[in-house]
Amino acid sequence: MHLFWEHGYEGASLLTLREAMGDISSASFYAAFGSKEALYRETLARYLAVHGGIVGALDDETLSPRSRLEQALIASVAVQTDPAHPKGCMMTLSSIVSSEAGAPTRALTRAEREITRQALQRCIAAGVTAGDLDPATDVAGLTMLYDGLVLGISIQARDGVPTETLRAGIGHAMAAWDAQGRQERESKLH
Repeated sequence: MHLFWEHGYEGASLLTLREAMGDISSASFYAAFGSKEALYRETLARYLAVHGGIVGALDDETLSPRSRLEQALIASVAVQTDPAHPKGCMMTLSSIVSSEAGAPTRALTRAEREITRQALQRCIAAGVTAGDLDPATDVAGLTMLYDGLVLGISIQARDGVPTETLRAGIGHAMAAWDAQGRQERESKLH
């Protein structure tokens, strides 16, 4: 998983993968996994199970929609800057750019990113429904703001931007939520 995470789908060669598995033979590799793509799918599933909690946090109805979003973003920074593994998000960085041979893995990670976008949109729509956000809130636009932040955190974490700076960015991004909520409160006063 770490090899795909660090080097991307195409950057993690079969030789490197086999060496990391104790220098197993090509025959053993193919007998165990079937293909490099199948191994990638397994490692991406493992990554999502262990490190992909952002969607679950966004759908946690025990919290207010704003708290869900903020906690998901903070957790995203924590995972993506953890020194115990490669920086950034494997789902975002490992197959975004590849040759035509990598099209299936691009489609797989694109679908996973869409799941995150949908969770962000559900969270923001819940904020509108709960009255935390102005009914006229551009849910799609706000979704893109926060999705862009999540994707940007991945790149900035990989670039070595300090964790404290990324967390400060979340505070500023949450101001967009607060501004939409403030508009709702002000319209009720008038």
